[in-house]
Amino acid sequence: MGLSYVIEGAKLKCSYGDKESVFQVPMHHKTFISGKPQGNIMDFKPMINIQPFGLCSSLANPAVAAATAANDGRLKKMPCVPATVTPWMNGKVDCLVGDAPAIMNNSTLVCRWCGKIVVQEDGQE
Repeated sequence: MGLSYVIEGAKLKCSYGDKESVFQVPMHHKTFISGKPQGNIMDFKPMINIQPFGLCSSLANPAVAAATAANDGRLKKMPCVPATVTPWMNGKVDCLVGDAPAIMNNSTLVCRWCGKIVVQEDGQE
């Protein structure tokens, strides 16, 4: 698969989540592909750009750790609340969307609970 730009509606996957999530992009970038806003590396805000990934299984997540401890050490998944605190990695530095590099389908994002978030589908049809 070749490189492609990531736009609103792209499908994301976290290594500790049990469901895909849909990427959300603010309209203020004013850059569109097929009528959908294009993302940049600064679109990493939890619950705004990055939606929950179903149930989280990371023991680094305090809610999962507490629920697992209360479950006699057997893993107890808890609802995902994304905890992304740094921009996307591997943006296209020679293509600015707004004032930041574009997100590409090989870009990755890290959750503070040790999850690696990847682009499953770029959102383009």
